[in-house]
Amino acid sequence: MMTKRLRIGDEIRVIAPSGSLSQVRPEVSERALRQLREYGFMVSFSTHSGEIDEFHTSSVKSRVEDLHEAFLDPRVKAIFTCAGGFHVNQILPYLDYSLLARQPKILCGFSDITALLNAIHAKTGMITYHGPHFSTFAYDEGRDYTWKMFSQAVMREEPYILTPHAEESYHCVQEGIGEGELIGGNLCTLNLLQGTPYMPELSGKIIFLEDDNIMGDYFLAEFDRNLQSLLQVPGADSIRGIIFGRFEESTRLDQTMIRKIVRGKVKTDIPIVFGVDFGHLRPTITLPIGGRALLEARAGEVRIEILSH
Repeated sequence: MMTKRLRIGDEIRVIAPSGSLSQVRPEVSERALRQLREYGFMVSFSTHSGEIDEFHTSSVKSRVEDLHEAFLDPRVKAIFTCAGGFHVNQILPYLDYSLLARQPKILCGFSDITALLNAIHAKTGMITYHGPHFSTFAYDEGRDYTWKMFSQAVMREEPYILTPHAEESYHCVQEGIGEGELIGGNLCTLNLLQGTPYMPELSGKIIFLEDDNIMGDYFLAEFDRNLQSLLQVPGADSIRGIIFGRFEESTRLDQTMIRKIVRGKVKTDIPIVFGVDFGHLRPTITLPIGGRALLEARAGEVRIEILSH
């Protein structure tokens, strides 16, 4: 299910379905707000976005109400999450998915928001967007690239090819060609959906994955077992490709290590690429969950085309 394209002058709603907006430093919120206004948008904030409790979030009731209200408000054309967190999966059983399906809108975020984006797509078929938070636009680093990739995904209709933000290109881990719907995001968060009604089908999909270093020295071991767990989900033996994002230097996850990790876990004829511009680093691309992509990986050459979004 496609969403309407975003246009200059539209209203964007900022919500806090995971971590509270109160966790975002005031100067960061002010810069992000100023930047989105400079792009030509009106920006509003959900009623309960600033509520915060001992878990750095707000009540399930408040978060559900804010999400429903954003979808119901005819003035709102796109919805940004303010930041990530740890508790977005708490609201999944209480969402009115039929309401969301009747009012499809652009919904964008990453990290813990992975669970919400994939759940909504799985339950409604609506395309959701793994991309910047509201707070992302406060930072100068790669902002023009982040904005370009976001606007291609949500403001235009034609297919487009992903291009790296820097001279360093994407890396081919395993050669192959695959086409399919995109699903994915933060690996450990996506795995929280296993065994629930909110887990998307993996068969025939191209999955994209990233993770942040909250495990310290144990990151590689944790990432390895989390990937193994995902690839044991029914249908995973029929995926059509894997796109890995960029990882913090402290994770020690590079081309060599990712080759060791994927060895023996997947078929040898599907394309696997590494170093694409998404994850807990800036800048970031926007990937449509439920959109279609063509992934071609050859030694020294990677091509990723977003066919529908």
